[in-house]
Amino acid sequence: MKKNIFIVMAVMAALFMGKLSAQNNFMDGESRIALSIALPEQADPLPAGAETYLINKLKQVAAQNGLAAEAGYSRFFITATITPISKDIVAGPPQQIAQNMEITLYIADGFDQKLFATTTVSAKGVGTNETKSYIDAIKHINPNSKQFKEFAEEGKAKIVAYYEAQCDNIVKKAQSLAKQKDYEAALYELVAIPDVCKCYDQALEATADIYQQYVDHLCDVNLAKARAAWAAEQNVNGAKKAGEHLASIYPDAKCYNEGMALYRGIKDKVLDDWKFEMKIYQDGVDLEKERIKAWRAVGVAYGNHQQPVNNYVNWLFR
Repeated sequence: MKKNIFIVMAVMAALFMGKLSAQNNFMDGESRIALSIALPEQADPLPAGAETYLINKLKQVAAQNGLAAEAGYSRFFITATITPISKDIVAGPPQQIAQNMEITLYIADGFDQKLFATTTVSAKGVGTNETKSYIDAIKHINPNSKQFKEFAEEGKAKIVAYYEAQCDNIVKKAQSLAKQKDYEAALYELVAIPDVCKCYDQALEATADIYQQYVDHLCDVNLAKARAAWAAEQNVNGAKKAGEHLASIYPDAKCYNEGMALYRGIKDKVLDDWKFEMKIYQDGVDLEKERIKAWRAVGVAYGNHQQPVNNYVNWLFR
């Protein structure tokens, strides 16, 4: 049998990950503190093009200072406001708009509504229209400056302090969620704990146990569905339906061998008309490392599918 070899991360990517670039910080072995990027509702909304530049600048400030920021969802967020101070029309040609602005960045806890760090920089932008003027001002923000380094360090220190104080409670909450079979939510709680925390090993052990429960549960559910699909139609069409469920069974699941046995039974009957193979681990990979990547992928993907409440950011500016 010709083997299509997939490692667990490829499986997870196919099933759980869309365009979730925030996960890259976890996939490459870095356990950075994850921040959401959440821009507030402002009295004078930013031009759409300028908002995109501001989001990219927030990503740069985070990445250059040991954080990971994306437009996903986590307890902690980084945000910014831009306040125009003055606007002048510069005669052309071409006529240009010159603006002096104050750009303020914040790191905060969106759940408990606590501000952790803030810093403000002055910037001047010039452009042929207001959008370009904003963009020019944002471009002049230097993510590597001492000011932003100190800003990020202050935010990180308070986030780590939160996890140090709450770690036991987080682990217990995750275990409770797992008992309710809410495995993705449980993993989301645990994978957010950064490796700089003293309880990281405790969280890692809990994560491994819950992840195993998760893949075993998925296996039981999908194996039952595959058997039902095959029992209903023992032909190529039934094999195709069964294969869709067998594709969700992971090699380290307890019922994997049962899934493999069903696969072989179907294959023997439909022969080469069924173009499907069970997933297996790639020879020589570090299985423990791949499992850690896999459970982080599940947790982060779950977080990115959550929607923050309206108060998540706007409380900062009341």
